[in-house]
Amino acid sequence: MSDTTDGAEVAPAVETAVAPLPAARRRRGPLAVEALFQRPLVSGFLATIGVLGAILLGSAFMSIGTILLYIVLAMFLALGLDPIVRLLERKRVKRPLAILIVFGCFAVLFVLFLVFVLPPLLAQIGEFIKAIPEALEEVDQTPWFAALPPDMQAAIAGVVQGLADWIASPSTHAAIGVGIVAAGVGFVAAISASFVVVALTLYFLASLDATKQAFYLLAPAHSRPKLQELTERITASVGSALLGSVTLSALNAGTVFVLHLLIGLPFAALMAVIAFVITLIPLFGSVIFLVIGTAVALFSSPMQALIFLICYLVYIQVESYVLSPRIMNRAISIPAALVLIAAMVGGALGGVIGVLVALPVTASILLIIREIVVPRQDLKITPEG
Repeated sequence: MSDTTDGAEVAPAVETAVAPLPAARRRRGPLAVEALFQRPLVSGFLATIGVLGAILLGSAFMSIGTILLYIVLAMFLALGLDPIVRLLERKRVKRPLAILIVFGCFAVLFVLFLVFVLPPLLAQIGEFIKAIPEALEEVDQTPWFAALPPDMQAAIAGVVQGLADWIASPSTHAAIGVGIVAAGVGFVAAISASFVVVALTLYFLASLDATKQAFYLLAPAHSRPKLQELTERITASVGSALLGSVTLSALNAGTVFVLHLLIGLPFAALMAVIAFVITLIPLFGSVIFLVIGTAVALFSSPMQALIFLICYLVYIQVESYVLSPRIMNRAISIPAALVLIAAMVGGALGGVIGVLVALPVTASILLIIREIVVPRQDLKITPEG
């Protein structure tokens, strides 16, 4: 009898002690908000502190924006070089030696560029700038211009005259001078920044595995296998996309250089560098350079321009159906519309580097959506789920 009485006495006590807590917790939030709004001075002060904190944080990020750019670029370069290092590791080369081999090859290529490509490139830039006014003046004397209908001749002559007047204006000369000075300053800054990026890339590449293992430890134990699988797929895709984009652009630039030499077109080194930069834009870069390269070749000769158009168009088909599937076989497929949007956004935010980084970032986001977001949404069969 006493046991029943004790149980009856304990149960109400437990209910009295436990039941009011959820209600108090439910009431605490709305009451706190109401009390805050009843004190407008305190609310305004807290809001001002929040805005000032956001402004200070934004200014801090802007002040170290260059450093953050170096870090991000070095991280992506490390991911792009990691497939080559892993390939050497599969050949039984130790990772430190593989890293030294990769960077040694990169240093040799950089020296070859400075010695054999940069001097003729600078010379051809000057020749190209000087040749533009002369080429515009001689347009109406070319055979292809004479073969056009009179209405077309008048339209082209108006466009050419407008370009000639714009080039001859003093403001254009001043803008070109300022641009040349800015390009020189930027080149010197790029050389100095490259040492920082190279050092950071070496560090990230050497500690890539340790960094990923430390990142896995931040997740709960039951989520680590899935996180590890997803991270490895993302890093492999990013590395493949970066390395593949640079490889395809290099092949494109080499093809343009050889075509200019074989056809006899001028500015071979300049057009090869322009092709390398433009074809970093996936899917559409080769088509854009096809128009630019053919238009520039048209000032030399219509026949040479036609030959270049046909040969480069053939190369685009080979690149699309033979080279790109083999080189980009580990990259994640991205819809063409997203490729164009990512390239434009990346170019607007970071220039050439932004275009190069935009595709791997987009691929990573799509992989996360496909592997995490979509499966979770598929499990929600009922509104309550």
